[in-house]
Amino acid sequence: MNEEQFIEALKEQGISLSDHQLHQFGKYFQMLVEWNEKMNLTAITDAPSVYLKHFYDSITAAFYTDLTGNKSICDVGAGAGFPSIPLKICFPDVTVTIVDSLNKRITFLTELAKELELDNVHFIHSRAEDFGQNPKYREQFDIVTARAVARLSVLSELCLPLVKEGGIFISMKGAAAEEELQDAKKAINILGAELVEKFSFSLPMEESERNIFILNKVKKTPKKYPRKPGIPNKTPLK
Repeated sequence: MNEEQFIEALKEQGISLSDHQLHQFGKYFQMLVEWNEKMNLTAITDAPSVYLKHFYDSITAAFYTDLTGNKSICDVGAGAGFPSIPLKICFPDVTVTIVDSLNKRITFLTELAKELELDNVHFIHSRAEDFGQNPKYREQFDIVTARAVARLSVLSELCLPLVKEGGIFISMKGAAAEEELQDAKKAINILGAELVEKFSFSLPMEESERNIFILNKVKKTPKKYPRKPGIPNKTPLK
């Protein structure tokens, strides 16, 4: 996907990019490649693939939910900033908080935000389990998102405690997502949410399957969740 195809594909979804936003994506790509030589941020470094599999793929979350206005988004385990930084570029009014357990990724993201002149972005170096128990962040966000971080049963325990009542958790998945959803049903219920919508589609050009689940937070998450670091992954809620 070249820049022109990227612009057109987003336009078809009602998202028009200004020259400034396009410059931000260009700079993002440049910094991703430069920093990737020093640390492992991504296996995908050629421009067409980055624009399709990182930038466009991240923005698909906005095709199915309203990101206009000054909503607060928390991105759990964002790695090199996906999906929240591309979403922030497209929707500058959102406030973004990224939590990641690797400090060098936080260093990259801090530098990136400075270069792209992004305001209202916060980067927290923490394990998601500890972050979810922190009263400053727990049940504080309108939207929590995660892209291919872990199986949905695990991810729900890391993300749902951060969503405020009436807010949503957007889980972005590849293939085999339906099986993960069946597996996670009990966890979703225990953690105070319900599935409201699911969308299945193919990425343009390469036709790889993508799934987006939107979960609504209907009641508070019990205090004991998330459990201690490592436990959700070892023994997912069933």
